[in-house]
Amino acid sequence: MTRLAQLWRTTTVRLTAMFVLIFVVFAILLLGLITYQSSIQIQRQQANDLDREIAALQRVERDQGFRGLLFAIQRMASQPGPGIYYVGDDAGRLLIGNVTDLPIDILQTPGTYTFDYDRPAVGTDDNGEPVDAAGTAVVRSVRLGSGLVLVVGRDVVERRGFTAIIFQSFLFGVLGIIVFSIIAGVVTALRVLKRIDAINSTSTKIMSGNLSERVPITRRNDEFDGLATSLNAMLDRIEQLMQGLKEVTDNVAHDLKTPLNRLRNQAEAALREGSEPHMQRQALEAIIGESDRLIRTFNALLMIARAEAGTPSGAFGEVDLTAVVSDVAELYGPVAEEQGAELVLETTGEVRLRGNRELLGQALVNLIENALKYGRPADGVAGRIVLRLTEDGVNARIAVADNGPGIPEGDRERVLERFVRLEKARTEPGSGLGLSLVAAVARLHRGALRIEDNEPGVRAVVTLPLEAGSA
Repeated sequence: MTRLAQLWRTTTVRLTAMFVLIFVVFAILLLGLITYQSSIQIQRQQANDLDREIAALQRVERDQGFRGLLFAIQRMASQPGPGIYYVGDDAGRLLIGNVTDLPIDILQTPGTYTFDYDRPAVGTDDNGEPVDAAGTAVVRSVRLGSGLVLVVGRDVVERRGFTAIIFQSFLFGVLGIIVFSIIAGVVTALRVLKRIDAINSTSTKIMSGNLSERVPITRRNDEFDGLATSLNAMLDRIEQLMQGLKEVTDNVAHDLKTPLNRLRNQAEAALREGSEPHMQRQALEAIIGESDRLIRTFNALLMIARAEAGTPSGAFGEVDLTAVVSDVAELYGPVAEEQGAELVLETTGEVRLRGNRELLGQALVNLIENALKYGRPADGVAGRIVLRLTEDGVNARIAVADNGPGIPEGDRERVLERFVRLEKARTEPGSGLGLSLVAAVARLHRGALRIEDNEPGVRAVVTLPLEAGSA
């Protein structure tokens, strides 16, 4: 009973019960209408048969006279069946027919009547005794041109038998509809509840800490599978974010521990007794420099968090991407020359899209700085950085390519993660957040960052939809 009570309290079962009730009511009304119309049609057909027989007998009287009519009535009355025939004189006395007595109203006033009748022996029983027939009939009486009274009718027992069969079928049909509707409703409700229970079970396991659980998907590809697919995609994203949070926490604890220890050691050295004033000044300057690097790291983390949360520091608007790329190239051209490299800008015309100018500019700056730091070629080879902007009517592509040592194919996805720095980059200052910020900005603009082989060197390609907006 408890299970049934819980089942009834569910919205699925109640909706199913409501639809079953509506279906049963309409089915009963429809079957009732069909039964009623069938009964009426049988009665109408019987009345039409009486009219046709009366018209035929009137033609017989008109064409063959009184004797021809009596002969026809005698022949029809002697045949077995539900037919009722009676011919009386002008006073209504029986001349010929298969009924012995009729109510006086039928004989005096032409019209349609229903009455109980007695019929002379129509057969014999098992002992050979004659058997009279009795029943109820619908008759129509007319007065002929010769003054005779003609009564033609039909026994309604057969008609009522058909009507009873129809109503019996109606009752069985209603009962069958109710039973099968209830069965179909229960089966449907149980199937729906089974899918919902699967989702609830998965949610319970996830809440208990098992983030790898997923909602099962069937091969039916119905709306529940669509919901399960969406939920699983959301769970994948949550698991990635939780894993990323764990990795960021671990990386922050690991990468910031060293500079914080240096800060503490330098502060202790500055406070140590007997320290010279210039040594204290150097220690304070080192502390300020180390603090600036920590601030830049936290600012980068904050900017990545804002970009991934879809809350950039400035509103989205129309951005002239060509102007942004040109400004960054103009700013870093002299810096590249100082480091013995050449920065080349290649554009195909004006490119505009909806985006955040500040974040796009910062992403481009990060790519250029990465190329300057890690894209220096071997000794004796001039460094060359190509900044290229193209568009194909659907997407804009910003590519920053260098001719340096490149990145191994197995590390090209890993370098997009936070605080990841390859071994050869450990000697350069940095926090390992540059490419992570670029990837976050690309995702915010519904785009993507891809690291490719430039043969030699690395080519970082940012693809941005021209109709980009906040993700």
